[in-house]
Amino acid sequence: MNLQMTLRIALKALGRNKMRSGLTMLGIIIGVSAVIAMIAVGSGAKARIQEQIASMGSNLLIVLSGSATSGGMRFGAGTVPTLTVEDAKAIASELSSVKYAAPVLSGVAQVVFGNQNWSTVTYGTTPEALLIRDWPVVRGRSLTQTDVDSAAKVCLLGQTVVDNLFGEMDPVGQIVRIKKFPFTVVGVLAVKGQTTFGQDQDDVVYVPLTTAQRLLFGQHFPGMVRTISVQATGPDTLKLAEEQITQLLRQRHRLRPNQENDFTVRNLTEAMSTAEESARVMSLLLGAIASISLLVGGIGIMNIMLVSVTERTREIGIRMAVGARSRDILYQFLIEALVLSLIGGLIGIILGVGASKLISYFFKWPTLISMDALFLSFSFAGGVGVFFGFYPARKAARLDPIEALRYE
Repeated sequence: MNLQMTLRIALKALGRNKMRSGLTMLGIIIGVSAVIAMIAVGSGAKARIQEQIASMGSNLLIVLSGSATSGGMRFGAGTVPTLTVEDAKAIASELSSVKYAAPVLSGVAQVVFGNQNWSTVTYGTTPEALLIRDWPVVRGRSLTQTDVDSAAKVCLLGQTVVDNLFGEMDPVGQIVRIKKFPFTVVGVLAVKGQTTFGQDQDDVVYVPLTTAQRLLFGQHFPGMVRTISVQATGPDTLKLAEEQITQLLRQRHRLRPNQENDFTVRNLTEAMSTAEESARVMSLLLGAIASISLLVGGIGIMNIMLVSVTERTREIGIRMAVGARSRDILYQFLIEALVLSLIGGLIGIILGVGASKLISYFFKWPTLISMDALFLSFSFAGGVGVFFGFYPARKAARLDPIEALRYE
């Protein structure tokens, strides 16, 4: 008996019990759709984190000024000014593992335009800070070294600040007031979005460092800066840059061997990579949990096929009596199990894609559906059908024709 005829007989057998076949496929349908939906959710989270990591910049380190202890309480890094502009220049010029270094003096300030005002974080820094962050200007121009040297009263605005102060108006060339000082808007920064911690990166204003020192925050940190942003020359030099920065600053700050650092060096790229790895593990875990339902569906197929073998024992005996071989019976029941699982897999793919879209729409959770996930789920469904259908098919193929014909 050829394969085509075996397939036709198998399909007719499934068609005679439509309700049973549909219920048998239900486990596979639920399993495949769950796997696709869960993988889509996990992949979407991973892609969102990768996007946020890219928006932060590449190969990033941040140097924070020292901490303070008062009344037995120890405050966090950045509470005591210990970093200077000269420290940043030394890091940039003396360390082979560092590409850029930018001193940063920041604080919250009220920005006013006309009858609109907005409280935002204002950063006083140098042009290198935007190179470190890979942050282009979409309108106008960026800050220049001339602006820093002359302490120019110019600023760059993030898109959130633009939306709240100007609406649809072009802000370039307009005058805003920051802490009652007039600043000319020279550019608008590209949209960055939120960080992995939920911080709006576009809710910022950038001004020249010298201007921030003289007009905005210098009275609190005379001659000092809060942080130094650093970009290593590559991902393989991040650890080296961290070590070299620590050695250089200890030397510049004249710290004795038994003294603690009066600064903190943090590897932001490493922290972001950890978050990405967590998202990857979550994606695999969600997929593994959903795969359990596929195994349950496979067990359902095996149970129904065993019942089918019992019910059709006489039919099997008749077929063997008229010339059907054991392998023909084996193929027939294997094909029935495979058809059930593959049809269930196709329906599950459709429902899984739909569920992913609904999750994204109603819960605002990012989902990402890949062809690899669809192919893997479909292949796994077929594999489940063959695996769990083999035992019933083998049992049917090994029936004794005479005993089968006598079966009532």
